[in-house]
Amino acid sequence: MAREVTHEEQGPAILDESDMGDDDKIYVCQCGLSDSKPLCDGSHNATPDEADGVVYKYANDEAEGERREVGELDDGDE
Repeated sequence: MAREVTHEEQGPAILDESDMGDDDKIYVCQCGLSDSKPLCDGSHNATPDEADGVVYKYANDEAEGERREVGELDDGDE
């Protein structure tokens, strides 16, 4: 599973201790669907039924957005 995500930022995200959770850890979004980027907001919980090897696009890059398949991953072995 993979997701096509649109990024418009042109600089780094600066994180500090105020971004830490109650467990003194910082959780960075890896799914691309968080409304709190660069921090994780749990939006990845909308993705457990994504198939391996398929690339998905979510409308407006939102977990609640309509999901569609946009391609397949190429492992480069050919």
